[in-house]
Amino acid sequence: MCTQALQNENKLLKFSAVLSLSFAVMGIVLGWLIGSLVIIFDGTYSLMSLLLTLVSLGASAYIAKPSKKHFPFGKAVLEPIVIAFKAVVILALVSTSLYSAITSLFNGGNDVDTGIAVLFGFINVAGCGFGWWYIDKQSSKFSSGLIEAEATQWKMDTLISVAVALGFIIAIVLTQTSFAHLAGYADPIMMLLMGAYFIKVPGEMLIGAMKELLKMSPTREVTQKVEKEVDALNQALNSDLEVAAVSKVGNELHVQVDVRTDEHQLDTRELSHTRKQLTDKLSSLSLDVNLTLNVAL
Repeated sequence: MCTQALQNENKLLKFSAVLSLSFAVMGIVLGWLIGSLVIIFDGTYSLMSLLLTLVSLGASAYIAKPSKKHFPFGKAVLEPIVIAFKAVVILALVSTSLYSAITSLFNGGNDVDTGIAVLFGFINVAGCGFGWWYIDKQSSKFSSGLIEAEATQWKMDTLISVAVALGFIIAIVLTQTSFAHLAGYADPIMMLLMGAYFIKVPGEMLIGAMKELLKMSPTREVTQKVEKEVDALNQALNSDLEVAAVSKVGNELHVQVDVRTDEHQLDTRELSHTRKQLTDKLSSLSLDVNLTLNVAL
């Protein structure tokens, strides 16, 4: 990743950290004061997001430092490791909150000051929505798995805030009807619904990171792009290139291409020209291309 991209990555991660801290303090304190499981979860998630953002900042700074001695093949592998760690932590948080919600349901629910809760929900929706929009918009300008994971965290936080606001609005409506005795169940039920939905997101993050660590095939879109460019180069240069393997690790795209020939001697300048052309074509994927040409006689 170039120096400018690394600087942008660090700026976004610092912005995310400051925003997470503000919502974490507000959510945990307010949730504890009014006895709301879902608001405490919202604040705890923001605090966890802050800690995970600090982990991402540290990883980003460490990856940027040259270290050929200990990492001769680069530090790109650290990116999926960090993402996998973040996913496991979020899964643990969601699972714990689900357990608390189930316990609360069996104990008769929670009585919550719904007026304050709705106000908190609206403030959170606006703030988290802005964080998600801004980070997602900036991340589209350069490729970074850490920033994509950060945008996913803010997306989850925004949807949590929307669910909180809607849930407490429903609770307020219930208090004005003959079903007022059910209003206390709104808080744990919201937590159950959100937990059941959001457990999927860190699960997908974990699976994606593990695929990269195991050097499995990347998305079909990336694979098709590589195959398309190799086919185009074969036609343009009348060569016989064949894609042997494609994998993505962090911000690096590893491509192995077999060069098939009947000749016992190859023109090194021609090979160098082929490598440069293919690398230039694949640069449109906004990944650091690591291309290996294997000569197959």
